[in-house]
Amino acid sequence: MRAGHDAQVPERLREALERVLGARIGHVRVIEHSWYARAHGRAVATTRRGRIYLSGSATEFFANPWLMLHEYCHVIRQWEAGTLTLARYAGEWLRHGYWNNRFEVEARAFADSHVADLHTLLARTPTPPPARLSQ
Repeated sequence: MRAGHDAQVPERLREALERVLGARIGHVRVIEHSWYARAHGRAVATTRRGRIYLSGSATEFFANPWLMLHEYCHVIRQWEAGTLTLARYAGEWLRHGYWNNRFEVEARAFADSHVADLHTLLARTPTPPPARLSQ
């Protein structure tokens, strides 16, 4: 089994995610083939402040717009906003389980609400840079 390592978010994908999220994401580390993610059972991904840990490959993650929005929502809108902490998540999980805890409900709702926007941005043909004028 491969050990985890950082994956580079493709520039076009990063730009589209930033438009949808309304925030910069360049500081968020995406760690593929993570032992930490695999330790979370069947989870495809898990997050912490500034990090997304993937049990599989970054290629698979980058091919799934809904999952990317879900995980980036956890990092940008919850961890970085200070609403998500390990203690709060554990409390929610103990009271409501995984599916119904407020952090997962919010991340799913965010992904559901914005996945069409991300698909649209990714489907657009990139505009080539302007040609240089001869002097």
